[in-house]
Amino acid sequence: MALNTFMNRLVVVLLLAGIGWICASRGAESAVTVAAPAVDNPKQAGPLQTAVLAGGCFWGVQGVFEHVRGVRKVLAGYSGGDQATAQYGTVSSGATGHAESVQVVFDPSELSFGEVLQVYFSVAHDPTQLNRQGPDSGTQYRSAIFYADDTQKRIAQSYIVQLDKSRAFAAPIVTRVDALKGFYPAEGYHQDFLLRNPHNPYIVINDLPKIRNLKQLLPEHYRDPPVTTAASR
Repeated sequence: MALNTFMNRLVVVLLLAGIGWICASRGAESAVTVAAPAVDNPKQAGPLQTAVLAGGCFWGVQGVFEHVRGVRKVLAGYSGGDQATAQYGTVSSGATGHAESVQVVFDPSELSFGEVLQVYFSVAHDPTQLNRQGPDSGTQYRSAIFYADDTQKRIAQSYIVQLDKSRAFAAPIVTRVDALKGFYPAEGYHQDFLLRNPHNPYIVINDLPKIRNLKQLLPEHYRDPPVTTAASR
């Protein structure tokens, strides 16, 4: 009888823990339709451009941008710290200065830097969460735009001001706008993780809703099939 009671209690505890984890994860599913940036680059033919963004676990952010029209390649990786500490196990400590990031390579004739940010703010993550996203917490999960030049800096800063003034979100945006010092690709098993593991519980709960939100809220930017790191080599 005592064993049965213990097992019953254990089941209840596990169920409650699971429910709590799912509820904590609900924030990762939120999406907001935001206006296009008032300050942006014009779309025009030219060399491929790159944006480096951080918005929580890089699995989901990479998965979103792999489904964006005009994107040619997306890599999961690390930015904000030194190359010597750009390994998953070290970055996960939260003490390296790195953020889990993605490097988005895109065609400027099809997609502007401002439109990349529109996807980023609208469906890729919640820019009002400080040093966390859903169930993941720590500075390595912070919201950040790593600008490569003054134009990217100006567009990013202006867009944040625009969205805050319009009260697009219920809370202020906490996204950092930092100079890009380097981007270091993550280990191979992280690349295309969402596409290769669509039934992983973390992906199902936290990240697949982002893809659905992209398709529903920004259909003009949605592409299928997605671009993959393997195909873009």
